[in-house]
Amino acid sequence: MTYLCDIERQGTKVGMKSEKQRKRRFIIIFAIQILLIIIFIIGIQIKSKLNKIQYDDSKDEEIQQNEEVEEIEGFRNVVIFGVDSRENALKKGTNSDTIIILSINNKTKDIKMVSIYRDTYVNIPDEGYDKINASYFKGGYSLALSTINKNFDLDISEYITVNFRAVIRCIDLIGGITLDIKENELKYLNGYVRELNRINDTNVPGLDRAGTQTVNGTQAVAYARIRYTAGGDFKRTERQRIVINKMFEKVKSSSLSTINTLINEMLPEVYTNLNSMELIDLAKDILSYNIVDQSGFPFEKDSHTYRKISYVFPINLSENVTKLHEFLFDEKDYLPSSTVEEYSEYIENIRVQ
Repeated sequence: MTYLCDIERQGTKVGMKSEKQRKRRFIIIFAIQILLIIIFIIGIQIKSKLNKIQYDDSKDEEIQQNEEVEEIEGFRNVVIFGVDSRENALKKGTNSDTIIILSINNKTKDIKMVSIYRDTYVNIPDEGYDKINASYFKGGYSLALSTINKNFDLDISEYITVNFRAVIRCIDLIGGITLDIKENELKYLNGYVRELNRINDTNVPGLDRAGTQTVNGTQAVAYARIRYTAGGDFKRTERQRIVINKMFEKVKSSSLSTINTLINEMLPEVYTNLNSMELIDLAKDILSYNIVDQSGFPFEKDSHTYRKISYVFPINLSENVTKLHEFLFDEKDYLPSSTVEEYSEYIENIRVQ
């Protein structure tokens, strides 16, 4: 009898153990199902957001580069175009007021940022020599990237174009940014505020004082457009990089709900040839990115008029390209291609006339 009771108790224990295992398996399976559902929902949300972007489905084969230039490994390079459009247009037919190369070190996630001065005298493929910002006007992103690649020995194929309104919305949604406004900048900033109000049908006030203060989107974009103080366009590109830095740091510290709203508002104002997965790949490391250095290009320059038009001439384009590769990619003693050498000689002859 005792033996039978022991067997019964052991059977009960086994049964209870089996029941616990079944429950545990059920909980694990249920948790996995919930996780998959959450991932699926997030995927749908991301896809629906990314569908708001204006994609450029042009063939990337249109983007040219110099044959001697090898693939630059270990870095992801993207050009940001900020277009100078009074109608907030994003495609060709508008000048690129801002041209910034973002070079991301794939291993460290460090970012280096280079502003190309909009008046830089370059060779625009099949168009001749002109200001670099004219390349976007004449042929959109493909001609603009081709111009950058061929004049500076790069192999960039990715770009993002934004207009005034997109940057304004972004800064407003993150609660503004802190800028140090100088006395000699104040009147020009307020003048651009009035112009942006006309473009966007808004009524944003100007600033009533100089000094360090929190500014809204319209005021920040107005600040980034100032070019009439000492330093001209060189100083303006510095202001643009300051605004980007301030935005970048503010976004990194924003709440998820703010970032979600930011994505909803910003994406319809973006024009790019990056597909959904490429954008997600860029965005997933947002908290790891750090802007570690920045500069304007060309490094050595000469600004003066030629045939009654003001240009920024690289002083020896070849040497500037060597310095650019060292700055962006830590590439020592880079030897420019024969194409860059040819452009450099031509530009130098024009510059000293």
